[in-house]
Amino acid sequence: MIKVGKPKGQQVMRTSSMSATFLVMYCVLLFDVVGVLGDVGTAASYGPPYLPTRCGGYSEDQFPPGELFAAVSDGLWDNGASCGRKYRVRCISGPKRPCKVRSIVVQVVDLCSHDPCPATLQLSNKAFDAISKIDTKVNVEYAQI
Repeated sequence: MIKVGKPKGQQVMRTSSMSATFLVMYCVLLFDVVGVLGDVGTAASYGPPYLPTRCGGYSEDQFPPGELFAAVSDGLWDNGASCGRKYRVRCISGPKRPCKVRSIVVQVVDLCSHDPCPATLQLSNKAFDAISKIDTKVNVEYAQI
């Protein structure tokens, strides 16, 4: 009896195809794990006047280009050490499906002026509009970068 097997070329093709599939699955899993490393909190918008701030006083130079900045709650303030820190922020849920698909990077310029602060992060109007379709507090995922 003669055994008929697959040509070696098909076997090599199947092996490389399986390797590529494994690599893609690994990257997806790695991305999911890295995405979970952020903290979850809330974000709300706050409007002008933005000056003075606890970080830079009356200096307008403290604001990043694009006006994507935030005031933070006591939990993130760190006795002022948070001034200038940058956070990647992404809306994850809220009433009436407010989230836009993108994430943004904001820079800390102030301590929340309300006690207690209504949100973990109070985003400038421009920053909040970049992640949410409606002006109401939303749940966010954020990570210092």
